[in-house]
Amino acid sequence: MAGEPQPDCLFCKIVAGEIPATVVRETERTVAFRDISPKAPTHVLVIPKVHYPNAAALAVAEPRIAAELLAEAGEVAADEKIVESGYRLIFNNGAGAGQTIFHAHVHVLGGKPMNENMV
Repeated sequence: MAGEPQPDCLFCKIVAGEIPATVVRETERTVAFRDISPKAPTHVLVIPKVHYPNAAALAVAEPRIAAELLAEAGEVAADEKIVESGYRLIFNNGAGAGQTIFHAHVHVLGGKPMNENMV
């Protein structure tokens, strides 16, 4: 069922404490932790504690949690001191976009110039 933990989901296991992660922030509804394969000096994932397969599904079902996810991404950027230099937020939706873990999440990347256009 949407929103419920999925037994085969890596991020659900991190939320449950079954798999370790380097947590940098946590709220009642979100967890932020360092990516194990960083693509920038700062690369943190912010995830909702509820399971939805992607950001679009989360936004439709739980708009307040989706908004909190974005707010927490901004807090991560502030904590990591990358606000002034700039940072990138990336949501990958679907395998064709590079999503490999089908639990909604946003990547917070920064700490180096991010001038390449990806669009």
